[in-house]
Amino acid sequence: MDLNVLSTPGHLISLAARGFARLSEARLKPLGFGVGHLPVLVALQDGRASTQRDLARFARIEQPPMAQMLARMERDGLIRRAPDPADGRSSRITLTKAAEARLPDAIAVLLRGNHEVLRDFTDEEAGLLVAMLMRLIANLDRVASAEASPGTPIAGKGTDRRQAD
Repeated sequence: MDLNVLSTPGHLISLAARGFARLSEARLKPLGFGVGHLPVLVALQDGRASTQRDLARFARIEQPPMAQMLARMERDGLIRRAPDPADGRSSRITLTKAAEARLPDAIAVLLRGNHEVLRDFTDEEAGLLVAMLMRLIANLDRVASAEASPGTPIAGKGTDRRQAD
């Protein structure tokens, strides 16, 4: 099958992601949030994470960008840090009352945006899209993890990726 590169799933998903990000940023800004804050806000609200390391893992980003985002969120009054009683080198991160108060509105804004852009989809199609995207993300994680592992075969090469020609 000969696909135009602009019609590939990767490119189309990238366009959709940028479109969602623009829409979400515009709608979240009046609430004092950015789209990048959402994984952190949700993780802290649900109690799934409370340290920088846990938040980075949950949000699937590296530690340095997470540290920068947390510093901005603290500056903007969205989170607060307290020493971790179990580990003096670490801090426990919690939402401020202001962030907790605005978070339900932010979630409602995002859900409304998703509903608007999926208006022409049946419930079955929307569910299938979500399921397929979750499978795609799992596959991307698997491939990236395999490529990051030493000894992973490279197409056309031996089994040891450190092998030189």
